[in-house]
Amino acid sequence: MAAISEKAKGQQRLIVSVSPHIRSEVTVSRIMWTVSASLLPALVMGVYFFGPKALGIVALCVVCSVGFEHLIGNAMGKAGTISDGSAFLTGLLLGMNLPASLWSVNPFMLHVPILGSLFAIVITKLLFGGLGYNIFNPALMGRAFLLVSWPRAMTTWLAPTATFVGLDAKTTATPLGILKEEGVGKLMEIFGTKGNLYLHLLIGDRAGSIGEVSVLALLIGGLFLLYKKYITWHIPVSFLATVGVIVWIFGGKDPATGHLALFTGDPVMHLLSGGLMLGAFFMATDYVTGPQLRSAQVIFGIGCGLITCLIRLLGGFPEGVMFAILLMNCFAPLIDRAVKTKPFGFREVKA
Repeated sequence: MAAISEKAKGQQRLIVSVSPHIRSEVTVSRIMWTVSASLLPALVMGVYFFGPKALGIVALCVVCSVGFEHLIGNAMGKAGTISDGSAFLTGLLLGMNLPASLWSVNPFMLHVPILGSLFAIVITKLLFGGLGYNIFNPALMGRAFLLVSWPRAMTTWLAPTATFVGLDAKTTATPLGILKEEGVGKLMEIFGTKGNLYLHLLIGDRAGSIGEVSVLALLIGGLFLLYKKYITWHIPVSFLATVGVIVWIFGGKDPATGHLALFTGDPVMHLLSGGLMLGAFFMATDYVTGPQLRSAQVIFGIGCGLITCLIRLLGGFPEGVMFAILLMNCFAPLIDRAVKTKPFGFREVKA
């Protein structure tokens, strides 16, 4: 309610509005565009290693996502939503989660980014009510849809140096794929030493999705978001720490027998591999699909880490970040509700 004080005719009115009274220049639009800008270093590195076709894939995802947001949004009475930058960010994240091999191996796979963008924007976001109402991360849902629809195309990876130097594209397995199928010995055969392996993983000279390969570039973007306070440390740190601890305990094998050897896993290799950094800093921290309370965010990050390790170590897929975040999206409201503190003096009235 507004309290109005007026002692005489023509006197200026004093209006006190309801809370909150905090004024800030931070808006949804500014956050979305800032997150998009923080992803540019990782995108540049992806294009550097995989060539201009990688940029074409990402650009097509962005254009389609923005186009579907505009066309379908207007048809549903949600005009003017593309200016908030959420559709652009969804297309950017979707494109960066796709393999560069879509056009290098098969130039007729144009429909894959288009349909992925359609599923992400229309099915996952607009049909749930638009920004702020979607249950699942749109970009990850788009990638999951493409993975189950075209599994071969979505799991064919390129050797980055082959495309960069202009040679014919050569397919190869990701480091996580090699580790799961052939063991750490094969990785050492390819990279020589663990130091050399870590360096390749850190810089991005490895097979993988376009935007996930350069951990260094992703860390730069993620730390920038932490500096701007657009995200907090709770989800990324709990996510990464859980993966590191679980892999160290349960991720090692006895070279002689191949059986589990406790406390001999390589957490650094797992932390630098796959889409863990991209997921931890840029998708698990989504405001809409993640929990709001700080303690709930820690639980959310731990859950993501546990599911990721479960799939990586015991599942059929070498990577589990996408599935982990989507599964935890289901539980985000329940976690918030479970850890929410009761007001002082609250008494539950039994019927």
